[in-house]
Amino acid sequence: MPTKAMVKKNITVDKKYKFQLEIYLGIDSNDDITWEIFPQNHDASLYAFSNKEKLNKLILKKHIYENTKVRSTN
Repeated sequence: MPTKAMVKKNITVDKKYKFQLEIYLGIDSNDDITWEIFPQNHDASLYAFSNKEKLNKLILKKHIYENTKVRSTN
């Protein structure tokens, strides 16, 4: 996959669990945007396993559909 079609972000959840988030822009799927998360250590993988829904909601809200300010061109 070309690197332009993928965005990588390093994110931290609850100030101690580190993940690498990969957002795939060019993949057609049932969802709007396809993404994967990779834990950086064993503690992060245990956190992801135990808090899957919470983590999914957090990623969608803060990292996939980020709030952007619309600027006026006037």
